[in-house]
Amino acid sequence: MSALPQFHLYADPATDPMNFNLGDRTRPLARLLEERALEIHFQPIVSLSDGRIHAHEALIRGPRGTALHGAEALLAQARLEGVLQEFEVACVVLALERWAALRQAGRLFINISASALVRCFAGRSAHDIAHSVQRWGVNPQCVAFEITEHERVADIPLLVEVADGVHGAGMSFVLDDFGDGRSSLRLWSELNPDVVKIDKYFSRDIAQHAKRLRTLRALMQIADTFGTMLVAEGVETPEDLRVLRDLGCPLVQGYLLGRPAPQPRTAPEPEAMAVLEDRRIAVLPTERMAPSPRRFSQAKIIEVPPVGLHATNDEVVALFTANPEWHAIALVDGEHPVALVGRQQCLDRYAKLYFKEICGRKPCLAFANTEPTLVDVHAGIDELAELLTSPDQRYLNEGFVYVESGRYRGLGTGQQLVRQVTESRIEAARHANPLTLLPGNSPISEHIERLQAAGATFVACYADLSQFKPFNDHYGYWCGDRMIKLLAATIQAHADPRRDFVGHVGGDDFVILFQSADWRARCERMVTDFDAAAIELYDDEARAAGGIRAEDRHGVERFFRFVSLYMGVVEVGAGSLFRSASDVASAAARAKQTAKQSGASIHLQGPAQLTALRPADAPPPAR
Repeated sequence: MSALPQFHLYADPATDPMNFNLGDRTRPLARLLEERALEIHFQPIVSLSDGRIHAHEALIRGPRGTALHGAEALLAQARLEGVLQEFEVACVVLALERWAALRQAGRLFINISASALVRCFAGRSAHDIAHSVQRWGVNPQCVAFEITEHERVADIPLLVEVADGVHGAGMSFVLDDFGDGRSSLRLWSELNPDVVKIDKYFSRDIAQHAKRLRTLRALMQIADTFGTMLVAEGVETPEDLRVLRDLGCPLVQGYLLGRPAPQPRTAPEPEAMAVLEDRRIAVLPTERMAPSPRRFSQAKIIEVPPVGLHATNDEVVALFTANPEWHAIALVDGEHPVALVGRQQCLDRYAKLYFKEICGRKPCLAFANTEPTLVDVHAGIDELAELLTSPDQRYLNEGFVYVESGRYRGLGTGQQLVRQVTESRIEAARHANPLTLLPGNSPISEHIERLQAAGATFVACYADLSQFKPFNDHYGYWCGDRMIKLLAATIQAHADPRRDFVGHVGGDDFVILFQSADWRARCERMVTDFDAAAIELYDDEARAAGGIRAEDRHGVERFFRFVSLYMGVVEVGAGSLFRSASDVASAAARAKQTAKQSGASIHLQGPAQLTALRPADAPPPAR
């Protein structure tokens, strides 16, 4: 069987590690190679810092309109014919040939598996490796070998040795599809790649998935530690590109930037460039609830030494007397807690007439709680919160026992449990309102800061309800919650999720940060639609009367019109005097207050002011 010398990586076929025995020439893949019927297409990799083409990835393509047109089909056929590594090297040669013929000066990413790379370059000097590329008329410094793993790397130390040779030859090293289960953090750490491509799972639809956003941020931190550039693959929508740009991801690749084509591109697609040149920032997806601590801090565990099962009442009382800060003592069998003695109950019992004389020397176990509340030190906040509603509430007085793998670790108090669960819930509410699940105060401030840092022009709108307290008092909190949810739904229905950020400060207070140019019309629709829908939450009698009678803040009964929406608006430009997120929020809140005082549904702070939607002679709302 004759060889195919035109596909040898080295000038001397006798020294080439690939024998290029491609089998029966009647087989599809061998025939395509012999007829040189394969093409190289190039897909751009774009720098998000300046919108320039950073590199092109070389992709193999078979004849159009055939089952072997795509790269995956060609690789599967090579595997079927038993010539996978030979085929990979042939693709490398075709890519170098084509790149040299185009006289391209940019960078070229060439795919090759770790096993094929090792077979080609193991034992070769950096000079030999560089010469193997130079002989095709390509500068080695423009070439990056992109490791694609179909199976796990069997010999990482040998691959590291080859990677060092590739770097020594002036070429770059790229780790592909990181995060897909085959490319591991160990490979990243040991190979020291110049570039890591993040699997498209993490970047595709990142504008809608907060967990993917969080994962990518973590990978960017790892890349910064290793001095590696990241490429986010699979970018297909302007929304995802905008998020990646705002995150500071250095490089991107995907159909939105440019599809694979026979000719390299000189610039990304116009739609992608429009996003990169647009100063509007992305509305980042947020977690529905802030992540709660997985377990209590170890500092929360009260280290009270336990006593054995035979400890007497006299001994336990003596310990409580010597340690007035102890609220309880655990009785253990070896390392395993069996019972709990509460301080106050024990001392009260001991003070009773003749108890010391009769029971002082008897085991304390007879008077202890033999079914104490046990809490694993690794329990999450949600598990601990369940204790607050459990039927057994004795832990509030005597506390509970911390265990790890069933072994005694220390004690906790009911007050401590209530405080930490409450603090956790408050912190969660700062990130996401529990009623509407909209972003809370922290994400609102972060988004304003991002807008200001980008020099973006935006509109801050503070929305609030008039007459809400009387409605809530009259109909109850459940109907009040329905009213707040109605407001949240109405605002979201008229805000553009790609450009406008909607946050819930708390109660009936909402913040909208508009980047939509038609924000005025959106605000007007919000007011009109909400005011009409809010009337439906009243009963027939109230609707007929035009409102309800209820007590005001001073306890005086009077008539209140229907709940209505008021909005304060502040325009923030690139040269505005607002120095912080709190300045912007305060100005919008003042504008909202002016709207409520004047009876105008929307008030634009500044020289201009929107026309009131409600009649000019409408009485101002009660405050």
